[in-house]
Amino acid sequence: MSTPERDTANRENLFLLTQLRWLAVAGQVVTILIVDFVLGIDLPLQEMGMVLACLVALNLATLVYHERRMAISDTELLLELLLDAAALTIQLYLSGGASNPFVSLYLLQVALGAVLLPSWSAWVLAGVVSSGFVLLMRTFRPLPLSEELHGDLFTLHIGGTFICFVLAALLLVAFITRIGRNLRESDARLASLHRQQAEEDHIVRMGLLASGAAHELGTPLATVSVILSDWRRMQLLRDRPDLAEDIAEMQRQLDRCKAIVSGILMSSGAARGEGTLRTTAAAYFDGMMSEWRARRSPSAFDYRRELADEEEIISDVALEQIVFNLLDNAVEASPEWVGVSVRRHADVIVLEVRDRGPGFTKDMLAAFGTPYNSTKGRPGGGLGLFLVVNVVRKLGGHVEAVNEADGARVTLTLPLEALSAEA
Repeated sequence: MSTPERDTANRENLFLLTQLRWLAVAGQVVTILIVDFVLGIDLPLQEMGMVLACLVALNLATLVYHERRMAISDTELLLELLLDAAALTIQLYLSGGASNPFVSLYLLQVALGAVLLPSWSAWVLAGVVSSGFVLLMRTFRPLPLSEELHGDLFTLHIGGTFICFVLAALLLVAFITRIGRNLRESDARLASLHRQQAEEDHIVRMGLLASGAAHELGTPLATVSVILSDWRRMQLLRDRPDLAEDIAEMQRQLDRCKAIVSGILMSSGAARGEGTLRTTAAAYFDGMMSEWRARRSPSAFDYRRELADEEEIISDVALEQIVFNLLDNAVEASPEWVGVSVRRHADVIVLEVRDRGPGFTKDMLAAFGTPYNSTKGRPGGGLGLFLVVNVVRKLGGHVEAVNEADGARVTLTLPLEALSAEA
């Protein structure tokens, strides 16, 4: 487990330890009251009360100190367990030492350390606890037992041992189960981070391939452009209006290819803030939708915008490309109608793309955003949605895909600060 992930898991486990400490304080209070007032065994209430007060103060200090910290180290967790062991040792010293049946609670400390701590820390805790046990065998404050209690000493010891066993069993089951759940959740987060890292590496390789292809395409496109320019000046073609129109259309498509190649190079090589333009959210999305409509000419395009005209952002080429990708997918699934809505909700921009196609399959929804997850059945299918999910995640947002009664809907949620001019 990586250090940040383990530190985060330690924070959750430390919270469980504070809960355990509250239970330990409550249990000690009840036990002290029963022994002193019910059984009539005089205990050093003042000294034992001071230990309980120290435990309460430790719990409060732990909660306050770590309230603003997201990560807890193994050393800090070991220190907390050592303080608990020290408090238990003092309480046992004041109440009969190793002869006290509650000395078995040392095993609870060792078990928690074995689960929560790395190997070296667990061995340190076990050594300290064992030293405490040896110390209690040599030095302790004997309990002042009456003649009646001396006769029932074995029965009292067995009863105390049973209570200690039940208490330890309940605490071990309750807390180690929760600790195990925390560790499993931490492992799941780590696996998710590894998956994201693999996806980002995949994107880097795709970016390098796209950039290399764009550079390679520059030369043949320039050559074709020169040839078309020569053709347009030829008298033979000037006298053929139909051929002249075809050449003009070829030139327009060639110019579009050049623009696409330039966009690929800018997207893969330009850092954010360099070469970008300040604009407003309304103008940015209006221009984006107008450009896509001119390119694809859908049969019906329902575009709705609910953004303030004065909201300043920075135009993002990568975001424009992924929105175009979503719109291209939508028009392929539903040539007769595509709907887009853009609105601001609190501090995020929500962009929804709808279509009236067949929708996503269950398998696609389950693995939405993973590479090569597509129903188009062609090589490289699914990379568009893969890029959409990862680009939006890089901007701090998220993507949601759902099926509706008459088609599908993909929702992009983007934090406004990621696009704002001050970002």
